[in-house]
Amino acid sequence: MHRGILGAALFATAAIASAATPACPGPGAAVLERFTSADCTECWAAPEQVSGAGGWLFDWLTPTPNGADAPLSVGAPVEAGERARRAGAMAPVGQQVLVLRSRLPTRPGVRLEARSGPAWNGYFGLELRATGRVPAGATGWVALVEAVPAGTNGSAVARELLRAVAGPLPLASLQPGRPLSHLRAVRVPEGATVERLTARGWIESPDGQLLAVAGEGCRAAR
Repeated sequence: MHRGILGAALFATAAIASAATPACPGPGAAVLERFTSADCTECWAAPEQVSGAGGWLFDWLTPTPNGADAPLSVGAPVEAGERARRAGAMAPVGQQVLVLRSRLPTRPGVRLEARSGPAWNGYFGLELRATGRVPAGATGWVALVEAVPAGTNGSAVARELLRAVAGPLPLASLQPGRPLSHLRAVRVPEGATVERLTARGWIESPDGQLLAVAGEGCRAAR
């Protein structure tokens, strides 16, 4: 999508419905990443899930060797397995779930914003905007997250499901007082409920640690 068209689409209307916008915990917040194998419908449906209440929740469906034949493959972006490996773990396969816990730095040194435009011609426009300072080699990421209420889409628990991901986005030119902005277009995910999609952005250190996270309608502050 042309940058000018993307920018126009991104700011043409207000943000997606606020009811789907996740809360934005501050610096030092806990982060829970749940990786569920795309082969494991029982894992997806199980009511016994580690809770991410009070912090950031990332739900990932990870691709498996079964590819498109996996029951949950439609919601499993390739970036899910890559994210697990960057975090220092093996992506789950078969009847497996991987749970990773971390905590954001109390002084991240960066201000981060994530925004999305309305769905247009089969695409969503996403923006990641940052100011401040990050370690050398840090990367930015922006994604569409679908808020899945408990009891819907076969899930017994509420989820914040990563549906489409753009990154890594270079941050080498990021400097205090000089905002850096990345615009990307991603396809509307197959099977997604568009009204439940919002933007989420984050910054990772070179070793995969999450340094800052922002959700639509709020920002990650210094």
